[in-house]
Amino acid sequence: MGISSPGIGSNIDVNGIVAKLMAVESQPIAIIDKKAASYQAKISAFGSLSSAVGAFQGSLSSLTSVATFQAVSATSANTDILVGSATSKAVAGVYSVNVTQLAQAQTLTSNGLASISTAVGLGVSTTLSFQLGAVSAGSFGLAGTALAGAVLTGGISNGALSINGTAIATDSTTRSAKALAEAINAKSATTGVSATAATTNTSATLFGSAGASSFGDIDTSGGGTYALSVGGITLASQGTGVASGAGVSAASIDTVLGGANPTTSALAAAGITFSGTAAAGDLVFHAADGSNINLSEAASGSVLGGIGTDTLSANTGVNTTASAAISLSSATASPITVGGNAPALAGLAAGSGGSYLGASFNQDANQISGTVVIDSTNNSLAGIRDAINKANLGVTATIISDGSATPNHLVLSSTKTGASSTIKLSLAATGGGAPDSALSDLLAYDPAGVQNLKQNTAAQSTLLNVNGIPVSSETSSVSGAIQGVSLTIGTTGKTTLTVAKDSTGVKAGVNAFVKAYNDLNSQIAKLTAYDTSAAASAKLGDASSGGPLLGDATVRSLQTQLRKQLSQSITGLDGDLTTLSQVGIAFQKDGSLSVDSGKLDTAVKNHFDDIAGLFAAVGKASDSLVSFNTSTSSTKPGDYALNVTALASQGSLTGDLAVPLLTTIAAGTKWNVTLNQTDPVTANRTASVSLAAGSYSPGQLATLIQSAINGAGSFGANELAVNASIDGAGKLVVVSAKYGSISKLAISSDSGTQVSDIFGSASALDGTDIAGTLGGQPATGSGQLLTGAAGSDAAGLKVEVTGGATGARGTVGFSQGYAYQLNNLAANFLGAKGLINGRTDGLNATIKDLAQQKDDFNARLVDIEKRYRAQYTALDTSISSLNSTSSFLTQQFAALAKQTS
Repeated sequence: MGISSPGIGSNIDVNGIVAKLMAVESQPIAIIDKKAASYQAKISAFGSLSSAVGAFQGSLSSLTSVATFQAVSATSANTDILVGSATSKAVAGVYSVNVTQLAQAQTLTSNGLASISTAVGLGVSTTLSFQLGAVSAGSFGLAGTALAGAVLTGGISNGALSINGTAIATDSTTRSAKALAEAINAKSATTGVSATAATTNTSATLFGSAGASSFGDIDTSGGGTYALSVGGITLASQGTGVASGAGVSAASIDTVLGGANPTTSALAAAGITFSGTAAAGDLVFHAADGSNINLSEAASGSVLGGIGTDTLSANTGVNTTASAAISLSSATASPITVGGNAPALAGLAAGSGGSYLGASFNQDANQISGTVVIDSTNNSLAGIRDAINKANLGVTATIISDGSATPNHLVLSSTKTGASSTIKLSLAATGGGAPDSALSDLLAYDPAGVQNLKQNTAAQSTLLNVNGIPVSSETSSVSGAIQGVSLTIGTTGKTTLTVAKDSTGVKAGVNAFVKAYNDLNSQIAKLTAYDTSAAASAKLGDASSGGPLLGDATVRSLQTQLRKQLSQSITGLDGDLTTLSQVGIAFQKDGSLSVDSGKLDTAVKNHFDDIAGLFAAVGKASDSLVSFNTSTSSTKPGDYALNVTALASQGSLTGDLAVPLLTTIAAGTKWNVTLNQTDPVTANRTASVSLAAGSYSPGQLATLIQSAINGAGSFGANELAVNASIDGAGKLVVVSAKYGSISKLAISSDSGTQVSDIFGSASALDGTDIAGTLGGQPATGSGQLLTGAAGSDAAGLKVEVTGGATGARGTVGFSQGYAYQLNNLAANFLGAKGLINGRTDGLNATIKDLAQQKDDFNARLVDIEKRYRAQYTALDTSISSLNSTSSFLTQQFAALAKQTS
């Protein structure tokens, strides 16, 4: 029977011997593990280095921008009124700003309806056309009626009239429109309403009334006397005993009024003018200021002829007073509330309301327009609301209930603020003819015509003046009023804005650059440090004497390139600063950077505009119509000559005949427009465009077409637009707003007025890209952008040419500042193809190879251990057998000894 446990038979520690032998055999495994741990430590170190370089690059991102080092501050003395932000183009100074009006959107409200779901009208298919524009001339308010006769003698009692809750002080002397307007205007600061008295006119038939065609010759031969006066000024008089034709007549009155004399001078001094003639029977006197005009014809005794009589008819005299009406105007174009115990005395009705009076509406070509069809499927208040909102026409609709018997009001609001966002809503039967009358009564709104919707708030722009110059903006943001400054308006009022070069921001940028470098330098130092105190211990195997990346070629390369770039001067700069030392930045003994604040202050003070070039990528063109756009890491610093062989153009469509003075667009007109189509074809570049029915002048027609096309939903969402105008030959021209070969335009008819009716045999032209060279090398054109060709020094340099002529266009200078260069350097070390990642990939591959070596060696160790165990087990067996033989012989020798004794 064999030995089951090694060593039992021989007392040899087979397991211990094998274990010790295997420990010796396994020593290469420890070496492999040590190598793997070392490589893993390097990978971890490269991870830390990558993070440090990434943080360094992140810190540089803002420092590569010119704006960081050309910061300009804009400080408002009252931030409630406005706040400002400035660019490097801002001009230092103190600006006085007075904001008088804030931008707001227009809101319109319909009359109330009992239900939001009940049909409005008969369901006749009706097209609602929305246009946005500005209101000009006229005013918004209420028009009153002429003052009543009782007022002309007794005035208007106090308390009879209030406006917007403010009582108007009137009394027995308030007898004319002029006096009433003055009383109302005395409270304008409180009411926000001003009053204008209409011109007072005497009756148009006064001198040709009662069957008489004109003024009858005066006859006082029967013993009477006669006098005619206007406003207390005598025009004519006649004593007794004068026969007809020998005294006052229509002709004599006209003679007096037709020349310069004391009578006409007195009339002018009294503010009274006149038109017509007594001879024609249409003589009318006027008072432009709204004063009452009293006309008196005094006849005593036997008088024949005069006003309303002929030469043979008796005249008993006439005494009449003409009055005028007033109109109210809201300063904010908001509804005016009229109250008081007897507003009718002022020719006004109690209640709230208002409309545009004598105004014009001008559609804005830059605002979208479009149509909505209402028929039997959606002719409820809710249906109308949903149809308008779905159309996305720059107008939103909601329904508000006021709790009355007819509580539901449709409320329309323009989605944009500004005076040019006033709504015009016209209606036409979709197939031609009259629209549904109920819909018209509910919705028709034209600031220059029928206004069936009530305006609650007017579309208005922000109004302000800067250093006394009037400025307006469609929104609460104002750009361009002050060069390089954007203003955000908060409320009305006066304040100042101080614009100054922001030296603090520039210094912060410089210090941020130094910190970013020092943080990276510090991390590299930790990863490559050599610990002299640990060197002796390292010899004894107790500790390492160096950082994980000590002596690493990749880290040395990074350090070398960083220091090389920081030590070189910047080429391609036009300014006086080209090195870091000129702004006080210098290397220290430990490789870090420091800033001399004194030198930096001097540089900021004397060379503020040049500092940006030290850190950022700067491009500058000598031609004012050429601008630097972008560059890449491949772009080399230098001056590049620009030569333009072809300018970019826009796709266009031009009519072949001059547009007539008036063009009629039929109801239901729709065109199909394709704009800037791509290859392959993109569906959202074709849209159905609806044109509002009506008659249009050439300019209005261009405006209508531009706004309708730009209002197409898919176009707006993809920033596609056109500009329409009338050229010098009177032809309609529609041009794509985009430049280049992508710029194309095609229009075809769908329904209603045909495209050919407007354009005739229109000629279409596709746009072209700019073409030319940069630095003498061919460049790639795309729209108005010209990009340097790959492989050339100008590779990636992109400039925009917005106009001018073909041929030599000067130079484009380009320089790479330190932050920009280091940012590119960091990018070379980072990323999937970066040097750090490549180094890490190599280390990971080595670790993987070591793991395989370890696995292979472990497999060999199994065989070695098996062999050792077999050998020592055989030895154990042999020794055990010898021990048994020895024991047997000992026993036998002992037995023989006993026998022989």
